Amino acid sequence: MTRSVLNSMTTNFVARLRANDQATWFELWETFGPVVRSQLAKWGKGRIGSETVRDLSQETLAALSGSIDRYDPAKGARFSTWLLAIAKHVLGDEMDRRYAQKRGGNKKAANFDESWMVASAAMGADEAYEAAVFRAKVEAAIRAIEKESDFTEFTIYRLRVLEGHSGKQVAEDLGMSEPTVSRRLAKVRESLRAKLREVIATYSFTPEEAGEAARNRLDLEPNKGPTASDDAAFDEAVSEIYHRQVELRRRDQAQRLESR
Repeated sequence: MTRSVLNSMTTNFVARLRANDQATWFELWETFGPVVRSQLAKWGKGRIGSETVRDLSQETLAALSGSIDRYDPAKGARFSTWLLAIAKHVLGDEMDRRYAQKRGGNKKAANFDESWMVASAAMGADEAYEAAVFRAKVEAAIRAIEKESDFTEFTIYRLRVLEGHSGKQVAEDLGMSEPTVSRRLAKVRESLRAKLREVIATYSFTPEEAGEAARNRLDLEPNKGPTASDDAAFDEAVSEIYHRQVELRRRDQAQRLESR
């Protein structure tokens, strides 16, 4: 049985959405919009074009806004299930409308079935979708740390971890010693660990979601302090997740440009 793992980060997040905080809504859609659009395109199986996917993703956001007052994460639905259920509802309405038009009639939008609030394996979330949602959380944490960090320190992290340059090369490029590069890299890494704990807590409504970091080789709280091996594994996992997310955003951007 799936249990709720609500915490102050989660409840504050939902409260901000209910208060119609525009910055929170923007961050939500900036983070997870590409994942939802990719899922809509996958469900459409070529029956809907990129312009329709864009329109449906906007309708999904509107539906999220309209249902947030009724949403109760304590019932056991994952955060990812919440997004998926509403996107599926919006797509279903669109396909029903098209079918009705072909038959010469009209079909009203269906009432939203709130049974999706209860944890269910029938919602259609597969491993690829769940992985994409998790990658979006990691990317959100990276974006936040980029904004919060010293410019030079994040540049070191970007060059070393996200772009894979050697410590020696980064030191030469930035005119500093390798120990300085390592020390400033470690500072950003630990800030990212803390931010990941915060972001994952915000968007995790169940124990399974809260445990996703460990399953993706992201050790956020090493038992005896991070070793060099721990840090290397963490950096490698972050880099892999980041590049897969960059590719998702590249495809999403190409489809959005195509729909204009």
